[in-house]
Amino acid sequence: MATEAKYSIIREVGRGSYGVVYEAIVNQTRSKVAVKRMHCNVPENVELALQEFWALQSIQRQHENVIQLEECILQNGQVFQPISHRYRKSDSHLLLIETCLKGRRCMDPKSACFLWFVMEFCDGGNMNEYLLSRSPDAQLNNSFMRQLSSAVAFLHRNQIVHRDLKSDNILISHRRGSPVVKVADFGLSKVCQGKGNVNQHRFSSACGSNFYMAPEVWEGHYTAKADIFALGIIFWAMVERITFRDGDTEKELLGTYICQGKELIPLGEALLENPNMKLQIPLKNKKSMPDDLCKLLHDMLAFNPKERLDAFQLEVRIRQISYGKKRQRSVS
Repeated sequence: MATEAKYSIIREVGRGSYGVVYEAIVNQTRSKVAVKRMHCNVPENVELALQEFWALQSIQRQHENVIQLEECILQNGQVFQPISHRYRKSDSHLLLIETCLKGRRCMDPKSACFLWFVMEFCDGGNMNEYLLSRSPDAQLNNSFMRQLSSAVAFLHRNQIVHRDLKSDNILISHRRGSPVVKVADFGLSKVCQGKGNVNQHRFSSACGSNFYMAPEVWEGHYTAKADIFALGIIFWAMVERITFRDGDTEKELLGTYICQGKELIPLGEALLENPNMKLQIPLKNKKSMPDDLCKLLHDMLAFNPKERLDAFQLEVRIRQISYGKKRQRSVS
């Protein structure tokens, strides 16, 4: 990948609209890493690559449940230049690189220009594949819910709104035999300026994956609480194993929806059309979840963002629910 052969690509592990992910090894230590290559050939791709870079770069303290960026490398032709925080570059230097990169793409869109993200390697694939390959497990679901709520609260404390949370963008790593979730794919994320409450920042560009988008995202006026709605979709689908088949990839994906005849309508879109719609939680089996989890999901999926939990409230509530907790034996 680089002239000094710091990394060796082993195989491709994923491909999307905006980039390719490879499994690679660090030649000096033989440790595994994940390498994501984003082609900066059009302004839209440049923007996505830079949004991902700025989100991961802005996190000063690492969180166990957020993918860790090892370094970011700018490739221009055959020249490779490290630009990540591990090299202690100043923000002004990084802004200069961003300005030059955007300008260069406008002037010469055909030149070979890429951003390479070197990140920690996750050996368990994504959460969607991981869960659907296993039998339902309430304790595992509870663990994933706690980890994800902690990760999103961490991101929001650091003024980062993900805007594309879904089970495909959550990776699984194993630590001491236990699965650990890692929130990844920050191409649509936004780093909010200032140090105020992240929920006060407003966004207007509708983005994300349809089945996980909050009602207000469809309208184009939303806040960080859209991340909580997406988590609510993930949690509900995870607990009841509700899936749909993606029309483009034909993959089976975890996600909840509303049926209108043979058509599947994203829950956020259905709520926008009918704000008074009562969600049927649980959908399949009333014994599948306790009342406190039902109430939590309703509070995460509230139509009105003002009535929806924020990430910090969710982090507290998720630790209080009875679902998936081991029952203590009574001492006689």
